[in-house]
Amino acid sequence: MTKYCLTVTCATQRGIVAAIATFLAEHGCNITDSSQFDDSDTGQFFMRISFESQENADQAALEVAFAPIAKDFGMTYAFHDESVKMKVVIMVSRFGHCLNDLLYRVRIGALPVEIVAVISNHMDYQKVVVNNDIPFHCIKVTKENKPEAEAAIMKVVEDSGAELIVLARYMQILSDEMCQKMSGRIINIHHSFLPSFKGANPYKQAYARGVKLIGATSHYVTADLDEGPIIEQDTVRVTHAQSPEDYVSLGRDVESQVLARAIHAHANHRVFLNGNKTVVFQASPGSYSSERMG
Repeated sequence: MTKYCLTVTCATQRGIVAAIATFLAEHGCNITDSSQFDDSDTGQFFMRISFESQENADQAALEVAFAPIAKDFGMTYAFHDESVKMKVVIMVSRFGHCLNDLLYRVRIGALPVEIVAVISNHMDYQKVVVNNDIPFHCIKVTKENKPEAEAAIMKVVEDSGAELIVLARYMQILSDEMCQKMSGRIINIHHSFLPSFKGANPYKQAYARGVKLIGATSHYVTADLDEGPIIEQDTVRVTHAQSPEDYVSLGRDVESQVLARAIHAHANHRVFLNGNKTVVFQASPGSYSSERMG
């Protein structure tokens, strides 16, 4: 049986769930997982449904048949084949912990993505990337060549068919134009529990303030630096006896985990933009299972 998921966003109104469930039943589909959220503040309704087509219905046919229902409710919707892995471009500078973690997770099948390219402004990780049979592109970025560099980056993204860019500690600020063009399709990991301690040295700021928790935040990239809608966060406890360097070392593990969870949620179509915030549904049963261990 073919497995799909359906994502729906629309204004809150009566009969949405009934209409979707009836449609799926009438087209030989069995719902295996369902999540929904009605935001009373914005008046928006969000839903994600995993289902099996017991009659092997074609995705295009489902989309055509569902269109009248979507029109009636004013829905923004999409059908996704759960067997198709999302194509991703990873961008990295000189901190490789997130990149190496993602390479490992993809290798064992723990992330439902295909890394189609890695872009860096340095050569540090060329060997590890090539050894994973992934194309590596070194694109230097300076104040003088930034437009040309971003054009080269977008060419890699477009030529590879990538649907998502992941900034795995990429230490360059993207232009407003690129952020707008890839809106909702660039995920960053910030080494701070936002909105606290923004900027380039958040661990040093946290140390100076004597915090007892440090963390990491994964968010969508917007033109407003460190202000994009948050997808995932986590923390680790620290004490007065630890140094700023300890904060950095402890933070690396949190950054890697938070970024991986954010990518997992996005690739499984569990994240919905809701103004300046996100709606993130829980993972479907079995979606964290790996194809192999080690």
